[in-house]
Amino acid sequence: ERVYCVDNRKPSIFLASMGQFRDYVLRTTVPSHEDLTIAMVLNSVILDQIRMEREGDFIDTTLIRSCIYMLEGLYETGEEEATKLYLTSFEPTYLAASEAFYASEGISILAEADAGTFCKHAKKRANEEQDRCRSTLSTLTLPKIKAVVENNFIRKNIREVIALEGSGVRYMLDNDRLNELDMIYDLISRVDPKKEDLKQAVQLRIVELGNEINNAASSSSAAPLEKPSDPGGDKTGGDGKTSVERPISQQTAAAIKWVDDVLRLKEKYDHVLVTAFQSDQGLQTAFSRSFTDFINAFERSSEYLSLFFDENMKKGIKGKTENEVDALLDKGITLLRYVQDKDMFERYYKKHLSRRLLMKRSVSMDAERQMISKMKMTVGNTFTQKIEAMFKDIAVSEDLSSNFKKHVAQLGDPDPKRAELEVNVLTSTMWPLESMAPSYRDDENNPFCIFPPQIDKIKRGFEKFYLDKHSGRQLTWQANMGTADLRAYFHEMKGKKTRELNVSTYAMVILLLFNDLPPGQSYTCEEIQAKTNIPFNELTRNLQSLAVAQKNRILIKEPMSKEVKYDDRFLFNEKFYSQFQRVKIGVVTSGNKVEDMDERRDTEKRNNDTRGGTIEAAIVRIMKQRKELTHQNLITEVIQQLTARFLPDINMVKKRIESLIEREYLERVEDAERPAYRYVA
Repeated sequence: ERVYCVDNRKPSIFLASMGQFRDYVLRTTVPSHEDLTIAMVLNSVILDQIRMEREGDFIDTTLIRSCIYMLEGLYETGEEEATKLYLTSFEPTYLAASEAFYASEGISILAEADAGTFCKHAKKRANEEQDRCRSTLSTLTLPKIKAVVENNFIRKNIREVIALEGSGVRYMLDNDRLNELDMIYDLISRVDPKKEDLKQAVQLRIVELGNEINNAASSSSAAPLEKPSDPGGDKTGGDGKTSVERPISQQTAAAIKWVDDVLRLKEKYDHVLVTAFQSDQGLQTAFSRSFTDFINAFERSSEYLSLFFDENMKKGIKGKTENEVDALLDKGITLLRYVQDKDMFERYYKKHLSRRLLMKRSVSMDAERQMISKMKMTVGNTFTQKIEAMFKDIAVSEDLSSNFKKHVAQLGDPDPKRAELEVNVLTSTMWPLESMAPSYRDDENNPFCIFPPQIDKIKRGFEKFYLDKHSGRQLTWQANMGTADLRAYFHEMKGKKTRELNVSTYAMVILLLFNDLPPGQSYTCEEIQAKTNIPFNELTRNLQSLAVAQKNRILIKEPMSKEVKYDDRFLFNEKFYSQFQRVKIGVVTSGNKVEDMDERRDTEKRNNDTRGGTIEAAIVRIMKQRKELTHQNLITEVIQQLTARFLPDINMVKKRIESLIEREYLERVEDAERPAYRYVA
């Protein structure tokens, strides 16, 4: 026969002989042990050898591989893959023995070793089992033994490993054990795709460290304020460069330190996320949630972040490259994303920005505009509209001042000593005028400052010039926000007897009074206030700067003390001396600083009033579109719309709904199953 056909009715000689070997060799019972077969003994020997190898002994892997090869070549019936003796006889016992081994070893390793050692051992065991399946046993077992190791050695113990005192995840994070954290991440990724235990441990540690930063900042802020020894501020030489920096207050330093500490914490955990946790998206979200939690648990976060930007815009970015400035602003913007009450941040930022713009304290206007651009991209156009309007006012005011100078020149004023005026005209609805107003006592009724005749003449000239072009507008002068340059003559000064003084507008008004006073004569504090109408709080601060500061005593105070009283007398200091031609005299405690509790309450009250209007506007927008809506759905939609700006208080939303019903913007739907409202057109 040239053609060979397989006889399907009878097995081949090979299969028959293999079956005979299976039945008459492997399944033969051991003498004196009728319940024990040769196959069982073989399985037991192989398992014993594998156990020895796991415990560190050397075994004959070639012999074991030959036995496994034999079992893979034998079948229960026919030649179906699932009936291989390896799969039906050996593998189940091997997996059962492995489960018992790894369950026991996991308990013992956890009791004796630290978390790092456990992770290394677990990774080593997983690699060993993988190599064993490929070189000694069968690759068919690879996924099954992998599951055994993961379930019995890793899954059952990973929570305890993460929480181990003195070596767990908290210890690893605190001591920068990035390799061990990487192993923890690898192990938990095998058994839990969501990595819940690792998330919780890291979140807990971030919040703990964040709360420590918050508590430290609160303690520093609550500590008694250390007054600078020289309240007169910084001095500048003839070249205009600052020779002595004004010391920032202890509370402001605490505010900046809070932001720096949070940024360092953020930078550290960003590094952990990338290096150890492979930029895992779930863990990144958990990190963000933790930072959001502790940042918003600190009630002064908005104010402190604004102060951080303020100090950097005034001093911190000086000497930095463009890339360094960009990186610094990006870090601050990152924290702004975590702040929920962005409307509070906006309020503080506008307050601090107004002083920077009006006092010309910004190091770089380009950096200021860059900051606005970044805020716009982060929180939207609505957030930056008023801030951009502030910059527009400053630009328009520069042109206005230039045109006024040209106007004065055209008039041909014959007075050679006429003062030059530079004015910033501010749109009242765009600037934080409530925080820019002078500090009044309870018994004062917002008095207007009385300017000297020569200054008042210029002031009235500008008012006429401006109102001729912009009829219907009203100008209100904010003398407390201005500065002035004076040339002072000191009769008894050694050498050149004139100096240029840079002072506040109030200080200028005070000093010009002494031009009309004979040498040696003095004014009392009460007389100065009567002649100038300067609010008493502002008056005392300016008199302290002029008469109490040791290096800049333009006036002499009698009696000499830090406190200013109504009957204290002040006279011009003819013997004043400064080595600098130009002397800058700052106002005591002026500038941006951390608010005290009363100021904080006032700010929160004003912000809540603003929020009320914002909530009402959102309600009207929603109801105008939806026409009719249930109470619960309306609350939900209002919160969704406003969350990007601030987290609305439910009770405040309910009050605004009631207010709109009273004013007939809304009405209740009668006979509705659930409380509902209808928009009244």
